[in-house]
Amino acid sequence: MAPKTNSLGWATVKFVLLVLTSIIMVICVVLWRVDNQRIERLRMDIIDSTVPNFSFLLKPISNLGKVITDFKAYNRVYKQNQELKSELQKMEGWREVALQLDQDNAKLRALSNLKLNPNLVFLTGEVLADVGGPFSQSALINVGLLDGIKEGAAVLDGLGLVGRIATIGKDTSRIIYVTDSNFSIPVTILPIRAKAIMKGNNSLYPELTFFDSEEDIQPGYRIVTSGTDGIFIPDLLIGSVIKSKNGFLIKLAADFANIEFLRVLRPPKSKNLRKDVDLLKKE
Repeated sequence: MAPKTNSLGWATVKFVLLVLTSIIMVICVVLWRVDNQRIERLRMDIIDSTVPNFSFLLKPISNLGKVITDFKAYNRVYKQNQELKSELQKMEGWREVALQLDQDNAKLRALSNLKLNPNLVFLTGEVLADVGGPFSQSALINVGLLDGIKEGAAVLDGLGLVGRIATIGKDTSRIIYVTDSNFSIPVTILPIRAKAIMKGNNSLYPELTFFDSEEDIQPGYRIVTSGTDGIFIPDLLIGSVIKSKNGFLIKLAADFANIEFLRVLRPPKSKNLRKDVDLLKKE
């Protein structure tokens, strides 16, 4: 019979605790809801006596709320940062496309609008292939005898001198670049108008040799063709002077990294046989 008595006693205790808890909750509701000055003072007295004793619990709860708020803000900033990185990558791609288009547009404008000696005309052609090697700097272009091109004609890219026509066929020609070790021409250094020789060395920086006075030459001076060789007309832009350990080199104005279209100079009296051939085909 003892186990049954114990169970009845525990049930009685639980009932009493439940009744007491309910009474306390009713009292709390009444104290917090009744609008009375005495009750209001009693509420304030209870708050003043209990809240300071539980401040050690309120502070961690407050800090936890701040941590949760900061974490949400960090998560929001992180997502925005990822979106901005993705947009930036897209913009970088569009930037490269815009720069490439701007360069191509500038080259084509220069090829079509550059003012040259009125006694000469030019023809624009497309580079077909780079046929150079470690010891030869040359390329093929899709213009030839039928277009009135002559051997030795100057070739430019819209920015500066690229080379000259070395060998010529009916429809194509081979260009030898100014960077080739076999390429050398007399040049003029501006603004001092000193005479010198430009010689290719199989690099993008040809040598400047046999100049009049080394003391007068300064980095940044422009290099143009002199025209004394009787092949090139004078004042075709080549590049600018740069200083090296072994002397002076030339920083070329032509953009050899993006050669697609080139301009070939030809005398105005050179007949364009291709037009005559096309007319005969039509007849």
